[in-house]
Amino acid sequence: MTHSFLIAAPTSGSGKTTVARGLMALFVLKGRVVQPFKCGPDYIDTKFHEAVCGRPSINLDTFMASKEHVKELFAHYGADADVCVVEGMMGLFDGYDRDKGSSAEIASVLHLPVVLVVDAQSAAYSVAALLSGFIHFREDVRIAGVIFNKVGSERHREMLRQVCDDSVVTCFGFLPKDPELEQASRYLGLDFSESAKNEKLLQLLEENVQWEKLLTL
Repeated sequence: MTHSFLIAAPTSGSGKTTVARGLMALFVLKGRVVQPFKCGPDYIDTKFHEAVCGRPSINLDTFMASKEHVKELFAHYGADADVCVVEGMMGLFDGYDRDKGSSAEIASVLHLPVVLVVDAQSAAYSVAALLSGFIHFREDVRIAGVIFNKVGSERHREMLRQVCDDSVVTCFGFLPKDPELEQASRYLGLDFSESAKNEKLLQLLEENVQWEKLLTL
């Protein structure tokens, strides 16, 4: 059985690329066959995905292609995978015309649960209002859970857990605030060439994120 989910964020710069690439690498390390996908026409993130997963990453784009074609691509390339990981683009509902062509539209078309990566730096219970908006904005888009990025302390974690409890949404885990994970830009993408940082990211994800639970989605 293939498990599938889409990694998205409220805004660009929240850490979804770091989390998506890191989880792909972690799943591969654990012996899973991972099929990567990317929302939109992005040609840079797909190269990172392929390097990590050893399989071509496929663009899913409802602006350049029909919804039917997107469904066919997803079914064809994900058929023999243990897990399909779709990396979103921009903010979850950001498209070429309101939310048309957005990651949310891809999630709706493919009936994918969404894992929301939230930058929790300098925020605590206010995140509850943000989550409420994303959870209830569209009935056809299901927020399966949250991964918090840039978490400052154990106390901060507990406050964010309370946010998820009150919002009735799963907390899949946290990534701590760490300067070493703040990747510098290279050309139009992110530079993931330093293996030490890659190893640290994998360690942090394995220790702080319920990755096995993600494989049940």
